[in-house]
Amino acid sequence: MEKIAVVATMKAKTGRTGELKNALQALVAPSRADAGCIRYELHQDTEDEATFVFIEQWESRESLEAHLAQPHLEDFKARIPELLDGPLGIKVLNPI
Repeated sequence: MEKIAVVATMKAKTGRTGELKNALQALVAPSRADAGCIRYELHQDTEDEATFVFIEQWESRESLEAHLAQPHLEDFKARIPELLDGPLGIKVLNPI
């Protein structure tokens, strides 16, 4: 199995930055505990505080898919329409 990386970018709706930040921070510890997680880091844009980026690395696509099905991610996905301004941007990358 080959490791994969993920870059997930999202922007908070106007007035929801703090709420989105809290929701994202709550994902970090349980996601790092998910099987196959190598790296799971949350970042906030220095020029636009409403924009957040996760930089992740997983042992395999299967471990990423298992992570995405975890209850903590399912709960967050249900909140996307109320918190995000636009779609969640996800890039899955293969290492070279």
